[in-house]
Amino acid sequence: MPALDLDFVRAQFPAFDHPDLQGQVFFENAGGSYTCKPVIDRLIRFYHSRKVQPYGAYKASRLAGEEMDEARSRLSAMMGVEVDELSFGPSSTANTYVLAQAFGEWLAPGDAIIVTDQDHEANTGPWRRLAARGVEVREWTIDPQSGHLDPAALWNLLDDRVKLVCFPHCSNVVGEVNPVAEICARLRDAGVYSCVDGVSYAPHGLPNVAQLGADIYLFSAYKTYGPHQGLMVIRRALGEVLPNQAHYFNADVLYKRFTPAGPDHAQIAACAGMADYIDALHAHHFGAAQGGSEAAPHQRCADIHDLMRDHEIRLLQPLLDHLSGRNDIRLLGPMTAQGRAPTVALGHARPAADLAQALADKGIMAGGGSFYADRALRAQGIEPAHGVLRLSFVHYATQDDLDRLLTALDEVL
Repeated sequence: MPALDLDFVRAQFPAFDHPDLQGQVFFENAGGSYTCKPVIDRLIRFYHSRKVQPYGAYKASRLAGEEMDEARSRLSAMMGVEVDELSFGPSSTANTYVLAQAFGEWLAPGDAIIVTDQDHEANTGPWRRLAARGVEVREWTIDPQSGHLDPAALWNLLDDRVKLVCFPHCSNVVGEVNPVAEICARLRDAGVYSCVDGVSYAPHGLPNVAQLGADIYLFSAYKTYGPHQGLMVIRRALGEVLPNQAHYFNADVLYKRFTPAGPDHAQIAACAGMADYIDALHAHHFGAAQGGSEAAPHQRCADIHDLMRDHEIRLLQPLLDHLSGRNDIRLLGPMTAQGRAPTVALGHARPAADLAQALADKGIMAGGGSFYADRALRAQGIEPAHGVLRLSFVHYATQDDLDRLLTALDEVL
Protein backbone atom coordinates (compact mmCIF):
# COMPACT_ATOMS: atom_id res chain seq x y z
CA MET A 1 0.00 0.00 0.00
CA PRO A 2 1.39 3.44 -0.89
CA ALA A 3 1.86 6.08 1.77
CA LEU A 4 -0.79 8.79 1.88
CA ASP A 5 0.41 11.89 0.01
CA LEU A 6 -0.59 14.58 2.51
CA ASP A 7 0.43 17.43 0.23
CA PHE A 8 -2.00 16.17 -2.39
CA VAL A 9 -4.71 15.48 0.20
CA ARG A 10 -4.55 18.88 1.88
CA ALA A 11 -4.54 20.64 -1.50
CA GLN A 12 -8.08 19.29 -1.97
CA PHE A 13 -9.35 21.24 1.07
CA PRO A 14 -9.54 25.04 0.68
CA ALA A 15 -9.79 25.47 4.46
CA PHE A 16 -6.07 24.79 4.83
CA ASP A 17 -5.27 27.89 2.75
CA HIS A 18 -7.86 30.24 4.23
CA PRO A 19 -6.38 33.20 6.16
CA ASP A 20 -8.89 32.86 9.02
CA LEU A 21 -7.65 29.34 9.80
CA GLN A 22 -3.90 29.87 9.55
CA GLY A 23 -1.94 29.00 12.67
CA GLN A 24 -4.68 26.71 13.99
CA VAL A 25 -4.93 22.92 14.08
CA PHE A 26 -8.29 21.22 13.62
CA PHE A 27 -9.13 18.44 16.11
CA GLU A 28 -12.93 18.64 16.10
CA ASN A 29 -13.55 16.59 12.96
CA ALA A 30 -16.07 14.35 14.71
CA GLY A 31 -18.33 17.40 14.88
CA GLY A 32 -17.93 18.06 11.15
CA SER A 33 -15.01 17.73 8.76
CA TYR A 34 -13.58 20.31 6.42
CA THR A 35 -15.28 20.28 3.00
CA CYS A 36 -13.34 19.10 -0.03
CA LYS A 37 -13.01 21.33 -3.08
CA PRO A 38 -15.02 19.12 -5.49
CA VAL A 39 -18.06 19.42 -3.19
CA ILE A 40 -17.68 23.20 -2.93
CA ASP A 41 -17.23 23.52 -6.70
CA ARG A 42 -20.35 21.48 -7.41
CA LEU A 43 -22.40 23.42 -4.88
CA ILE A 44 -21.34 26.75 -6.38
CA ARG A 45 -22.07 25.52 -9.90
CA PHE A 46 -25.52 24.31 -8.90
CA TYR A 47 -26.46 27.61 -7.28
CA HIS A 48 -25.05 29.57 -10.23
CA SER A 49 -26.63 27.66 -13.10
CA ARG A 50 -28.79 24.74 -11.92
CA LYS A 51 -30.95 26.29 -9.18
CA VAL A 52 -34.26 25.39 -10.80
CA GLN A 53 -36.81 22.63 -10.31
CA PRO A 54 -34.97 19.49 -11.48
CA TYR A 55 -36.04 16.78 -13.93
CA GLY A 56 -37.80 19.15 -16.31
CA ALA A 57 -37.59 19.52 -20.08
CA TYR A 58 -35.29 22.52 -20.29
CA LYS A 59 -31.51 22.25 -20.09
CA ALA A 60 -30.84 23.73 -16.64
CA SER A 61 -33.55 21.53 -15.13
CA ARG A 62 -32.29 18.42 -16.90
CA LEU A 63 -28.72 19.05 -15.76
CA ALA A 64 -29.87 19.62 -12.18
CA GLY A 65 -31.61 16.25 -12.10
CA GLU A 66 -28.67 14.51 -13.74
CA GLU A 67 -26.29 15.85 -11.09
CA MET A 68 -28.57 14.67 -8.29
CA ASP A 69 -28.79 11.23 -9.89
CA GLU A 70 -25.02 11.17 -10.33
CA ALA A 71 -24.48 11.60 -6.60
CA ARG A 72 -26.78 8.71 -5.78
CA SER A 73 -25.43 6.37 -8.44
CA ARG A 74 -21.73 6.96 -7.76
CA LEU A 75 -21.91 6.83 -3.96
CA SER A 76 -24.16 3.76 -3.94
CA ALA A 77 -21.74 1.96 -6.27
CA MET A 78 -18.86 2.79 -3.94
CA MET A 79 -20.77 1.32 -0.99
CA GLY A 80 -21.74 -1.82 -2.91
CA VAL A 81 -25.51 -1.25 -2.93
CA GLU A 82 -28.16 -0.63 -5.56
CA VAL A 83 -28.79 2.94 -6.70
CA ASP A 84 -32.29 3.18 -5.25
CA GLU A 85 -31.18 1.77 -1.88
CA LEU A 86 -29.46 5.09 -1.08
CA SER A 87 -31.59 8.00 0.17
CA PHE A 88 -30.70 11.59 1.04
CA GLY A 89 -32.28 13.51 3.89
CA PRO A 90 -31.67 16.70 5.88
CA SER A 91 -29.61 14.92 8.56
CA SER A 92 -28.96 11.49 10.03
CA THR A 93 -31.06 12.49 13.04
CA ALA A 94 -34.03 13.32 10.82
CA ASN A 95 -33.55 10.17 8.77
CA THR A 96 -33.53 8.03 11.91
CA TYR A 97 -36.68 9.72 13.19
CA VAL A 98 -38.51 8.92 9.94
CA LEU A 99 -37.32 5.32 10.08
CA ALA A 100 -38.52 5.01 13.66
CA GLN A 101 -41.96 6.27 12.58
CA ALA A 102 -42.06 3.61 9.86
CA PHE A 103 -41.10 0.86 12.28
CA GLY A 104 -43.66 2.19 14.76
CA GLU A 105 -46.39 1.60 12.18
CA TRP A 106 -45.04 -1.81 11.20
CA LEU A 107 -44.28 -3.35 14.61
CA ALA A 108 -47.04 -4.92 16.66
CA PRO A 109 -47.59 -4.32 20.39
CA GLY A 110 -45.35 -6.72 22.27
CA ASP A 111 -42.68 -6.76 19.56
CA ALA A 112 -39.24 -5.76 20.84
CA ILE A 113 -36.29 -3.73 19.60
CA ILE A 114 -32.80 -3.41 21.06
CA VAL A 115 -30.86 -0.16 21.44
CA THR A 116 -27.56 0.66 23.14
CA ASP A 117 -26.28 3.25 25.56
CA GLN A 118 -23.09 3.64 23.52
CA ASP A 119 -24.86 5.68 20.85
CA HIS A 120 -25.18 9.28 19.92
CA GLU A 121 -28.74 10.22 20.89
CA ALA A 122 -29.80 10.34 17.23
CA ASN A 123 -29.64 6.54 16.94
CA THR A 124 -31.22 5.78 20.30
CA GLY A 125 -33.73 8.51 21.20
CA PRO A 126 -36.12 8.05 18.22
CA TRP A 127 -36.18 4.29 18.74
CA ARG A 128 -36.82 4.56 22.48
CA ARG A 129 -39.93 6.61 21.76
CA LEU A 130 -41.53 3.50 20.28
CA ALA A 131 -42.19 2.34 23.86
CA ALA A 132 -45.17 4.72 23.83
CA ARG A 133 -46.64 2.61 21.01
CA GLY A 134 -46.41 -0.60 23.01
CA VAL A 135 -43.05 -1.74 21.60
CA GLU A 136 -40.69 -3.24 24.17
CA VAL A 137 -37.34 -1.44 24.18
CA ARG A 138 -34.40 -3.47 25.47
CA GLU A 139 -30.99 -1.99 26.17
CA TRP A 140 -27.65 -3.48 25.22
CA THR A 141 -25.39 -1.80 27.74
CA ILE A 142 -21.69 -0.97 27.69
CA ASP A 143 -19.04 -1.96 30.18
CA PRO A 144 -18.84 0.94 32.66
CA GLN A 145 -15.05 0.88 32.73
CA SER A 146 -14.08 0.30 29.10
CA GLY A 147 -17.19 1.47 27.23
CA HIS A 148 -17.08 -1.82 25.29
CA LEU A 149 -20.24 -3.31 23.76
CA ASP A 150 -19.92 -7.06 24.29
CA PRO A 151 -21.70 -9.03 21.52
CA ALA A 152 -22.28 -11.88 24.00
CA ALA A 153 -24.53 -9.55 25.98
CA LEU A 154 -26.54 -8.88 22.81
CA TRP A 155 -27.13 -12.56 22.13
CA ASN A 156 -28.55 -12.90 25.64
CA LEU A 157 -31.16 -10.24 24.81
CA LEU A 158 -32.41 -11.92 21.63
CA ASP A 159 -35.61 -13.94 21.40
CA ASP A 160 -38.40 -14.35 18.86
CA ARG A 161 -39.98 -11.04 19.88
CA VAL A 162 -36.97 -8.95 18.82
CA LYS A 163 -37.39 -7.48 15.33
CA LEU A 164 -34.66 -4.82 15.16
CA VAL A 165 -31.26 -4.05 16.73
CA CYS A 166 -29.87 -0.49 16.51
CA PHE A 167 -26.20 0.04 17.30
CA PRO A 168 -23.25 2.22 16.23
CA HIS A 169 -20.41 1.27 13.91
CA CYS A 170 -18.35 3.19 16.46
CA SER A 171 -19.22 5.57 19.28
CA ASN A 172 -18.52 9.28 19.04
CA VAL A 173 -16.97 9.25 22.55
CA VAL A 174 -15.73 5.67 23.05
CA GLY A 175 -14.23 5.33 19.59
CA GLU A 176 -14.13 1.53 19.54
CA VAL A 177 -15.03 0.00 16.17
CA ASN A 178 -17.73 -2.59 16.70
CA PRO A 179 -17.69 -5.89 14.73
CA VAL A 180 -20.56 -4.88 12.47
CA ALA A 181 -20.30 -7.68 9.90
CA GLU A 182 -20.23 -10.37 12.59
CA ILE A 183 -23.20 -8.88 14.44
CA CYS A 184 -25.31 -8.30 11.33
CA ALA A 185 -24.69 -11.82 10.04
CA ARG A 186 -25.89 -13.37 13.27
CA LEU A 187 -28.90 -11.07 13.43
CA ARG A 188 -29.86 -12.00 9.89
CA ASP A 189 -29.64 -15.69 10.75
CA ALA A 190 -32.01 -14.98 13.64
CA GLY A 191 -34.45 -13.11 11.38
CA VAL A 192 -33.71 -9.76 13.03
CA TYR A 193 -33.12 -6.50 11.14
CA SER A 194 -30.08 -4.29 11.86
CA CYS A 195 -29.73 -0.50 11.89
CA VAL A 196 -26.14 0.73 12.05
CA ASP A 197 -25.21 4.32 12.85
CA GLY A 198 -22.09 4.95 10.78
CA VAL A 199 -21.84 8.70 11.42
CA SER A 200 -18.66 8.37 13.50
CA TYR A 201 -17.04 5.77 11.23
CA ALA A 202 -17.72 6.85 7.63
CA PRO A 203 -15.32 9.84 7.73
CA HIS A 204 -12.48 7.35 8.19
CA GLY A 205 -13.31 5.50 4.98
CA LEU A 206 -16.69 4.80 3.38
CA PRO A 207 -17.61 1.19 4.16
CA ASN A 208 -18.91 -1.45 1.80
CA VAL A 209 -22.41 -1.73 3.25
CA ALA A 210 -23.16 -4.91 1.31
CA GLN A 211 -20.17 -6.63 2.91
CA LEU A 212 -21.12 -5.34 6.36
CA GLY A 213 -24.57 -6.85 5.91
CA ALA A 214 -26.48 -4.02 7.60
CA ASP A 215 -30.13 -3.62 6.63
CA ILE A 216 -29.89 0.10 7.39
CA TYR A 217 -26.69 2.15 7.40
CA LEU A 218 -26.71 5.88 8.16
CA PHE A 219 -24.02 8.56 8.04
CA SER A 220 -23.63 12.32 7.66
CA ALA A 221 -22.09 13.90 4.57
CA TYR A 222 -20.98 17.00 6.49
CA LYS A 223 -18.70 14.82 8.60
CA THR A 224 -17.47 13.04 5.48
CA TYR A 225 -16.09 16.05 3.55
CA GLY A 226 -19.46 16.98 2.05
CA PRO A 227 -22.52 19.22 2.52
CA HIS A 228 -25.04 19.03 5.35
CA GLN A 229 -26.99 15.96 4.27
CA GLY A 230 -27.81 12.66 5.91
CA LEU A 231 -27.16 9.60 3.75
CA MET A 232 -29.18 6.48 4.43
CA VAL A 233 -28.85 3.04 2.89
CA ILE A 234 -31.97 0.87 3.27
CA ARG A 235 -31.66 -2.54 1.66
CA ARG A 236 -34.55 -3.42 -0.58
CA ALA A 237 -35.84 -6.41 1.39
CA LEU A 238 -36.52 -4.15 4.37
CA GLY A 239 -37.41 -0.95 2.52
CA GLU A 240 -40.26 -2.60 0.66
CA VAL A 241 -41.71 -4.08 3.87
CA LEU A 242 -41.81 -0.89 5.94
CA PRO A 243 -44.76 1.48 5.46
CA ASN A 244 -44.20 4.37 3.06
CA GLN A 245 -43.49 7.68 4.85
CA ALA A 246 -43.56 9.92 1.77
CA HIS A 247 -46.28 11.16 -0.57
CA TYR A 248 -48.51 8.27 -1.60
CA PHE A 249 -47.55 8.67 -5.27
CA ASN A 250 -43.86 8.12 -4.36
CA ALA A 251 -44.51 4.83 -2.57
CA ASP A 252 -43.11 2.75 -5.42
CA VAL A 253 -39.74 4.60 -5.47
CA LEU A 254 -37.51 3.09 -2.80
CA TYR A 255 -35.21 6.08 -2.33
CA LYS A 256 -38.21 8.38 -1.81
CA ARG A 257 -40.20 6.20 0.61
CA PHE A 258 -38.41 7.49 3.72
CA THR A 259 -37.76 11.12 2.81
CA PRO A 260 -41.09 12.87 3.35
CA ALA A 261 -39.64 16.39 3.14
CA GLY A 262 -38.59 17.96 -0.13
CA PRO A 263 -34.90 17.20 -0.72
CA ASP A 264 -32.20 19.85 -0.84
CA HIS A 265 -31.44 19.60 -4.55
CA ALA A 266 -28.18 21.54 -4.47
CA GLN A 267 -26.68 19.63 -1.58
CA ILE A 268 -27.63 16.25 -3.03
CA ALA A 269 -25.92 17.23 -6.28
CA ALA A 270 -22.88 18.45 -4.34
CA CYS A 271 -22.55 15.03 -2.68
CA ALA A 272 -21.16 13.76 -5.99
CA GLY A 273 -18.09 15.78 -5.02
CA MET A 274 -17.45 13.23 -2.26
CA ALA A 275 -17.15 10.59 -4.98
CA ASP A 276 -14.95 12.97 -7.00
CA TYR A 277 -12.62 13.25 -4.02
CA ILE A 278 -12.37 9.50 -3.47
CA ASP A 279 -11.71 8.96 -7.18
CA ALA A 280 -9.06 11.71 -7.20
CA LEU A 281 -7.30 10.09 -4.25
CA HIS A 282 -7.44 6.72 -5.97
CA ALA A 283 -6.11 8.04 -9.28
CA HIS A 284 -3.24 9.77 -7.47
CA HIS A 285 -2.27 6.81 -5.27
CA PHE A 286 -3.41 3.79 -7.32
CA GLY A 287 -3.41 5.13 -10.90
CA ALA A 288 -2.25 3.45 -14.07
CA ALA A 289 1.32 3.12 -12.83
CA GLN A 290 0.04 1.16 -9.82
CA GLY A 291 -2.42 -0.92 -11.86
CA GLY A 292 -5.50 0.55 -10.21
CA SER A 293 -6.97 2.69 -12.96
CA GLU A 294 -9.60 0.11 -13.97
CA ALA A 295 -10.79 -0.77 -10.48
CA ALA A 296 -14.55 -0.94 -9.89
CA PRO A 297 -16.12 1.82 -7.76
CA HIS A 298 -16.44 -0.36 -4.65
CA GLN A 299 -12.80 -1.44 -5.00
CA ARG A 300 -11.59 2.15 -5.40
CA CYS A 301 -13.54 3.04 -2.29
CA ALA A 302 -12.08 0.07 -0.40
CA ASP A 303 -8.54 1.04 -1.42
CA ILE A 304 -9.04 4.60 -0.14
CA HIS A 305 -10.70 3.32 3.04
CA ASP A 306 -7.59 1.26 3.80
CA LEU A 307 -5.26 4.12 2.87
CA MET A 308 -7.07 6.51 5.21
CA ARG A 309 -7.20 4.03 8.07
CA ASP A 310 -3.51 3.13 7.73
CA HIS A 311 -2.49 6.78 8.01
CA GLU A 312 -4.84 7.47 10.90
CA ILE A 313 -3.64 4.46 12.87
CA ARG A 314 -0.01 5.53 12.46
CA LEU A 315 -0.82 8.92 14.00
CA LEU A 316 -3.27 7.66 16.60
CA GLN A 317 -1.17 5.09 18.43
CA PRO A 318 1.48 7.56 19.68
CA LEU A 319 -1.31 9.87 20.86
CA LEU A 320 -2.94 7.03 22.81
CA ASP A 321 0.41 5.99 24.27
CA HIS A 322 1.11 9.53 25.42
CA LEU A 323 -2.31 10.01 26.98
CA SER A 324 -2.37 6.62 28.70
CA GLY A 325 0.84 7.57 30.50
CA ARG A 326 -0.88 10.38 32.39
CA ASN A 327 -2.59 9.73 35.73
CA ASP A 328 -4.64 12.96 35.73
CA ILE A 329 -6.98 12.02 32.87
CA ARG A 330 -9.31 9.19 31.96
CA LEU A 331 -8.95 8.02 28.38
CA LEU A 332 -12.21 6.50 27.13
CA GLY A 333 -12.18 3.47 24.86
CA PRO A 334 -9.45 1.11 23.65
CA MET A 335 -5.77 1.90 24.11
CA THR A 336 -4.82 0.42 20.75
CA ALA A 337 -5.34 2.35 17.51
CA GLN A 338 -6.06 -0.74 15.42
CA GLY A 339 -9.47 -1.25 16.99
CA ARG A 340 -10.72 2.29 17.17
CA ALA A 341 -11.38 5.47 15.24
CA PRO A 342 -9.24 8.57 15.90
CA THR A 343 -11.93 10.06 18.14
CA VAL A 344 -10.40 10.36 21.60
CA ALA A 345 -12.44 11.51 24.60
CA LEU A 346 -10.75 12.47 27.87
CA GLY A 347 -12.26 12.85 31.31
CA HIS A 348 -10.56 15.37 33.62
CA ALA A 349 -11.23 17.17 36.90
CA ARG A 350 -11.68 20.46 35.03
CA PRO A 351 -14.91 20.95 33.06
CA ALA A 352 -14.42 19.92 29.45
CA ALA A 353 -15.55 23.28 28.09
CA ASP A 354 -12.79 24.98 30.10
CA LEU A 355 -10.18 22.65 28.64
CA ALA A 356 -11.45 23.24 25.10
CA GLN A 357 -11.21 27.00 25.65
CA ALA A 358 -7.67 26.69 27.01
CA LEU A 359 -6.66 24.70 23.92
CA ALA A 360 -8.37 27.20 21.62
CA ASP A 361 -6.19 29.92 23.13
CA LYS A 362 -3.21 27.88 21.91
CA GLY A 363 -4.51 27.39 18.37
CA ILE A 364 -5.98 23.91 18.92
CA MET A 365 -9.57 23.55 17.72
CA ALA A 366 -11.17 20.82 19.84
CA GLY A 367 -14.51 20.21 21.55
CA GLY A 368 -15.64 19.99 25.14
CA GLY A 369 -19.06 18.67 26.17
CA SER A 370 -21.26 15.58 26.01
CA PHE A 371 -21.63 15.48 22.20
CA TYR A 372 -25.18 14.09 22.43
CA ALA A 373 -23.72 10.95 24.03
CA ASP A 374 -25.15 11.65 27.49
CA ARG A 375 -26.18 8.02 28.03
CA ALA A 376 -22.72 6.72 27.15
CA LEU A 377 -21.01 9.18 29.46
CA ARG A 378 -23.35 8.51 32.38
CA ALA A 379 -22.88 4.77 31.90
CA GLN A 380 -19.14 5.34 32.36
CA GLY A 381 -19.60 7.52 35.45
CA ILE A 382 -19.10 10.90 33.78
CA GLU A 383 -21.67 13.64 34.27
CA PRO A 384 -22.66 15.02 30.84
CA ALA A 385 -22.73 18.59 32.14
CA HIS A 386 -19.06 18.22 33.12
CA GLY A 387 -18.35 16.50 29.82
CA VAL A 388 -15.23 15.22 28.13
CA LEU A 389 -12.56 16.85 26.02
CA ARG A 390 -12.81 15.30 22.56
CA LEU A 391 -9.86 15.23 20.17
CA SER A 392 -10.83 13.93 16.75
CA PHE A 393 -8.97 13.89 13.47
CA VAL A 394 -9.20 12.35 10.02
CA HIS A 395 -6.73 11.41 7.32
CA TYR A 396 -5.67 14.98 6.46
CA ALA A 397 -4.01 15.40 9.87
CA THR A 398 -0.20 15.53 9.93
CA GLN A 399 2.47 14.53 12.40
CA ASP A 400 3.10 18.21 13.02
CA ASP A 401 -0.57 18.62 13.95
CA LEU A 402 -0.24 15.83 16.52
CA ASP A 403 3.00 17.27 17.90
CA ARG A 404 1.38 20.66 18.39
CA LEU A 405 -1.60 19.04 20.08
CA LEU A 406 0.55 17.09 22.53
CA THR A 407 2.58 20.16 23.44
CA ALA A 408 -0.56 22.21 24.03
CA LEU A 409 -2.24 19.41 25.99
CA ASP A 410 0.71 19.03 28.33
CA GLU A 411 0.69 22.77 28.98
CA VAL A 412 -3.07 22.92 29.58
CA LEU A 413 -3.34 19.80 31.72
